[in-house]
Amino acid sequence: MEYKRILITAALPYANGPVHIGHLAGCYLPADIYARYQRAQKRDVKFVCGSDEHGVPITIRAMKEGITPQDVVDKYNAIIRDSFADMGIAFDIYSRTSNMTHHETSQAFFKKLYDDEVFEERESEQYYDEEKNTFLADRYIVGTCPVCSNDNAYGDQCEKCGSTLSPEQLINPRSALSSAPLVKRKTKHWYFPLNKSEAWLREWIVEGKKDEWKANVYGQCKSWIESGLQPRAMTRDSNWGVPVPLPDAQGKVLYVWFDAPIGYISATKELTPQWADYWCKEDTKLVHFIGKDNIVFHCIIFPSMLKAHGGFVLPENVPANEFLNIEGQKVSTSRNWAVWVDEYVKDFPGQQDVLRYVLCANAPESKDNDFTWKDFQDRTNNELVSVFGNFVNRAFVLMHKLCGGRVPKLHEDVMDDADRLLIEEIKSAKTRVENNLESYRFRDALYEVIDLSRKGNKYMQDKQPWIAAKTLETQPENQKLIDNCLHLCLQLTANLAILANPFLPFTAKKMCGLMKVVDRMLEWENAGRIDLLKVGYPLPAPELLFRKIEDGEVAAQVEKLHNNLKKSQMENSSSQIPSSKVENSKEQGPNSESQIRNSVESAYLPPKPEITIDDFAKIDLRVATILSAEKVEKADKLLKLELDLGYEKRTVLSGIAMHFKPEDIVSKQVTVVANLAPRKMRGIESKGMILMAQNLDGGLVFAAPIERADNGGEVR
Repeated sequence: MEYKRILITAALPYANGPVHIGHLAGCYLPADIYARYQRAQKRDVKFVCGSDEHGVPITIRAMKEGITPQDVVDKYNAIIRDSFADMGIAFDIYSRTSNMTHHETSQAFFKKLYDDEVFEERESEQYYDEEKNTFLADRYIVGTCPVCSNDNAYGDQCEKCGSTLSPEQLINPRSALSSAPLVKRKTKHWYFPLNKSEAWLREWIVEGKKDEWKANVYGQCKSWIESGLQPRAMTRDSNWGVPVPLPDAQGKVLYVWFDAPIGYISATKELTPQWADYWCKEDTKLVHFIGKDNIVFHCIIFPSMLKAHGGFVLPENVPANEFLNIEGQKVSTSRNWAVWVDEYVKDFPGQQDVLRYVLCANAPESKDNDFTWKDFQDRTNNELVSVFGNFVNRAFVLMHKLCGGRVPKLHEDVMDDADRLLIEEIKSAKTRVENNLESYRFRDALYEVIDLSRKGNKYMQDKQPWIAAKTLETQPENQKLIDNCLHLCLQLTANLAILANPFLPFTAKKMCGLMKVVDRMLEWENAGRIDLLKVGYPLPAPELLFRKIEDGEVAAQVEKLHNNLKKSQMENSSSQIPSSKVENSKEQGPNSESQIRNSVESAYLPPKPEITIDDFAKIDLRVATILSAEKVEKADKLLKLELDLGYEKRTVLSGIAMHFKPEDIVSKQVTVVANLAPRKMRGIESKGMILMAQNLDGGLVFAAPIERADNGGEVR
């Protein structure tokens, strides 16, 4: 289908704390890259977002700090908004769900469903704190864990033993707000009959999106649908939120996961009077960028709401990313184990594109990935500085030294195969980057940009214009060869600015300044051209695009992480309510995700798409023994393993260095995918893959034979 306009949404961040780099990598950076690319294509694009400012955790923080909920959301809305702006996340609008436009829009949406008799009214009992006069979310009920006898287990989980719980399972449950005994009170709520959407969801997603959506998104949706959907409460008992627009609903607000996605609609209303074109016309391409914990809400619940209301387009794609861990551990805002964006901007002034680059190059597009400060340093120094930045700087330095500081002419009469090959590489790079961006493969697209600069470096090194310059007095015709080399290098530099702009907008703008061209050159139609810089035009002296990250900076950030963790543990040990940067849970009351199957907050990954026995038969699993193990130089996560497969010995690289010491795993038996195509990493060829199992705490264990087996034995 030919789309006339593109509407891009990024998940509304919860205004209960700052944003961290996991948020950026999971949702906002890929959304911004996609939006910048579509704008460069001169398409009709709107990129909307805003703060989600309702829910129990906000009222809890307000109680704890002795301020109003509005004070809380005002504070964090500003911090989040400024963090996004500092990182170059270029929304067309950044709104908030506490404003009047959103209240009116979400209430009208609810009332339409109510008038159409979509909702089911149900009465249930819910825990209530009589001292604080509030119904309690699971997280704010504490008691004794029935599994390990921890006296301060939460109503959704025991953090001591890791057991998933419900308030009813706790021994002597009490309110975390007042320590008052709990009572149960009857309350009425309006439920959305999600089960009635199963048939069309199955047709739309299970049958229609298998080859279009990412495997992680499709797999989770398919699992939910095939497990059977249940009605979900769309209202809550609270004095903070969007009031339910019914006369018999005093003290009730819209469920935060009902009103929050409607925030995309209300934000578009604020942005443009033509908002309905973007939400109601079939030739609109709607794309939701989210993290994997929001898949069910954006792929199943919100589309079902839109369908029940009628008149709205459904998302064409929902390219959700997985989670980004930090230094081998899951991000935990309650433990302050996170890299906060507002703090990064202060610690690394002017280095926004460096973080954008590292987060995209290491993006958790198909599986959870790990951010380490050492990897941040290595990627910056070895790729941005030594490859991309080095090429641009050398081109400018040599132009000033060998061509009088002006863009030299291209002499077609002395062009050779290397010149023509580079021109083809410039043109084909545009196509490769474009295809990857259109398919939401941002990591691959960024690789192509860096690879083009790598090819430019090789071309320059092979041509060696500085050598040709030494014989100019006796061979003046060499000037043409020098001119051709540097002309193409400068035109390649201009192309790099265009191709890098979606990823590195600050750098692209700086490059435009160095080339003395207007920002319009960054429009996508200009990519692939080799006439972007005017011959004979004087260019300024070169400036370094990036600086190296020093060891001391990395050490300071790692120390900061651990100090924050220690401080948070001390604070939390004296409080039953998570303090500091509070967990951004939106669940409260009926249908809490900790109480139903397939919880999206669960540490369990959803089942992958179904395969046949023929698919499985293609995998050759063998038993092997680790003969030796050593760390791979300049690779924090890789171990080089020498394996005995019985019939041969081979080398396998495995990303387990954060979990095991080399000396501790020698002589262990492992299961190996023996027929995996070889792959080179860090200059070492790896022939196979070790099977591991991941525990709920993120730790790894070997998926090895229970009993000692013969090396080379087939695992069936």
